[in-house]
Amino acid sequence: MTHLIGNGILITRNAKERLIHGGCVAINGNTIDDFGTTADMRKKYENAAFDDVNGSLIMPGLINTHGHIYSALARGMILSDDKVSTSFTQILENLWWRVDRALGIAEIKSSAYTTYLDGIRNGVTTVFDHHASAGKVQDSLAAIAQVAKELGVRTSLCYEVSDRDGKAISDQGIAENAEFIKFANAQSNDMIKAMFGLHASFTLSDSTLDKCAQAAESTGFHVHVAEGIDDVNDCIAKHGKRVVERLNDFGILKNNTLAVHCIHINEAEKTILKQTDSIVVHNPESNMGNAVGCSDVLAMMAQGILVGLGTDGFTTDMLESLKVANLIHKHQKGDPSVAWAESAQMLFENNAKICSRFFDKKLGIFERGALADIIVVDYHLPTPITEDNIDSHMLFGLMGKNVKSTIIDGKYVMRNREILGVDENKIYAESQEVAKKFWSRV
Repeated sequence: MTHLIGNGILITRNAKERLIHGGCVAINGNTIDDFGTTADMRKKYENAAFDDVNGSLIMPGLINTHGHIYSALARGMILSDDKVSTSFTQILENLWWRVDRALGIAEIKSSAYTTYLDGIRNGVTTVFDHHASAGKVQDSLAAIAQVAKELGVRTSLCYEVSDRDGKAISDQGIAENAEFIKFANAQSNDMIKAMFGLHASFTLSDSTLDKCAQAAESTGFHVHVAEGIDDVNDCIAKHGKRVVERLNDFGILKNNTLAVHCIHINEAEKTILKQTDSIVVHNPESNMGNAVGCSDVLAMMAQGILVGLGTDGFTTDMLESLKVANLIHKHQKGDPSVAWAESAQMLFENNAKICSRFFDKKLGIFERGALADIIVVDYHLPTPITEDNIDSHMLFGLMGKNVKSTIIDGKYVMRNREILGVDENKIYAESQEVAKKFWSRV
């Protein structure tokens, strides 16, 4: 049964028809069947249900190519022995590694519920998550997947293997990835995918990296790469090579691997990333917050490396990250002319290209046969919107809070700001109670 969403401004991300005033999209099942003007679509599909968006923007759903669901319950947490962290490694040791050691299934599920719900409210329809929970490794990804299924969110999951908590935990992480990859590969839909997670070079021994490379087989990796300078220094001191070189030696880098951050890499390492067709994910807000530096993604993009945009758990608002991606490179280079095109390209074009390497059907575009992940955005235009200034409106006019309806896989999960199918108030109330107990353990 065809369903029409129309009487809006259609932003297609399709090069052939980028903008349609008075536009309409036709959904059939979980895919986009057609799109065009509302008049044409209503005439063509005269018996279809019709949702009138009253001039709002109609866009493809947003994609986050790197997040950390497990960090959700740290929001507002004050540790009794809170130490001042003056380096990235200290931030990991004093906060994040303590958090992930204290997580149990209840905390993991609360984190997943609240993070995915927050994303839905911000128009995020697909999330690539990088999970860690040394306190509860086994079945942690299944717990997140269960929440994603209940809420109707499209997601890719992995567990970050690390030696920082000892061999037994790293072996559990390898097994958790392997089991979840089997589960995801057995699914008959495009809603749940799996990658093989790795933390970072400086917490992984050669023996563990070799085990991961063998266990992953053809599955791609999701790994932090040279995020902090300590990762580079450790790699050179212990292995006599730089991070990208080391990962490449183990066959980690390939066209279905997410190399996240890539801040402290040199030209030779960029060449390796290009030659292996690896994907880089930029996380500007997190990088600024951790004071680790600014990844030279503009140069990487110019060299033909596929660079996407993520949040690293800092936010779920991809439109917020778009703004920061635009600003950080202007500030870093002292040049107000840079990053205009690249910031939008990362979010709207490259994140969709990244998805095409993992999901069977296209995402992030209005195209016949693409998956029907769609958002309706409430936006009062102060100036005309044209094919040439779409991304200027994205940068200066929109935030996630402007999203009023979110459709994933052809189904409304939020309609007129109301989350459908779950008791949102109950979820957040339970999360607060879980968080109180969790904070006392951390």
